[in-house]
Amino acid sequence: MKHRDSKDGVKFDNINKFSKKKKNIQRLGGTGLSLEAFANAKSMNNHYNPAFKKKQREFYKNAKCVSKYKKLLNQQSQPNDISSSVRPIEDQSQTENGNKRNIKNRKKKKPKMEELYENKREEEEKARIEKEAIFQAKKEGREKAEARRKATREKMFKKTRYGQPLMKYRIEHLLETIQGSGKNSVNNNT
Repeated sequence: MKHRDSKDGVKFDNINKFSKKKKNIQRLGGTGLSLEAFANAKSMNNHYNPAFKKKQREFYKNAKCVSKYKKLLNQQSQPNDISSSVRPIEDQSQTENGNKRNIKNRKKKKPKMEELYENKREEEEKARIEKEAIFQAKKEGREKAEARRKATREKMFKKTRYGQPLMKYRIEHLLETIQGSGKNSVNNNT
């Protein structure tokens, strides 16, 4: 279908094709890079790596904290000449004796590491034994239930010599379940 403009004689089809192509290019995000531009873009390093910047920031933050900590340690380790000269000698001897007493009291209060270790080991051993007992009880319960189910199943599948199922065991099973549900309902009501 070719349309002609009455004035110029230009084909509308060519214009429509061009505008469609232009719209497609815009929709897809523009024209692609040339091979040369692509190669240059890949080889160019703009030195922007967010992960690296984050690590760098974290490193400087940690370094700042460490330097502050070291300054505090240095300040604490330096003797206070002013405070020691102001204090009388008698007070210093009393505080030193008091410090010695406190150290002795602390040693008495704190149990030895060996005792702590032994206590912890004993507690862990008790916990392990309890877990094993619980596990064993559950295992025995499972085995009993499985044996009971197996026996019930054997009874339920028994057949006469003609291939008919034995109703005796099935009726007994139904009776047991009815009696069990009757007992449960009585217990729930009271």
